[in-house]
Amino acid sequence: MITEEQSAQLRAWFAERLPVDVYESLDPVTVDREEITVVGTIPATESVREFRERTREQRIEVAREAEELYRRKVAWGVRVGDGTTLFTHLAVPVMTRLRQSERQVLDTLVAAGVARSRADALAWCVRLVGRNTDSWLADLRDSLDRVGRVRAQGPDVSGPADSMKSGSD
Repeated sequence: MITEEQSAQLRAWFAERLPVDVYESLDPVTVDREEITVVGTIPATESVREFRERTREQRIEVAREAEELYRRKVAWGVRVGDGTTLFTHLAVPVMTRLRQSERQVLDTLVAAGVARSRADALAWCVRLVGRNTDSWLADLRDSLDRVGRVRAQGPDVSGPADSMKSGSD
């Protein structure tokens, strides 16, 4: 998890490298261990398809530089009005251990046709929780950012331990 400050720095990095005509405005950049997602607003008069074709070479060039520097894949998206469309983004496998009662939940979703597989059922559950707990997750992420800032401002822990050593062992 990265801090708001790190996200702002990444946003600035992308804003500095993307030509001014790529996006009307750039949203905050989202990052996890595998991927950096860059989303910006485009004019309502331009389709996602037109945007992708018009900006492909520019985005590829910036993505290559970012992937080498940050060791993460870069995903792109656009915001038009209230809608957001992501493209070139990853679907990363995540290993988990589930007890029988939890597997039965997934199997019920598969049997009911809600999902094609256990993996799809688990992804469906995660999306459902995410939609229904957006404000709680946002509060949790804010708290993690605050903890990160406090840790960064903390004392140097290497000094006091050295001064506690006694010469009379």
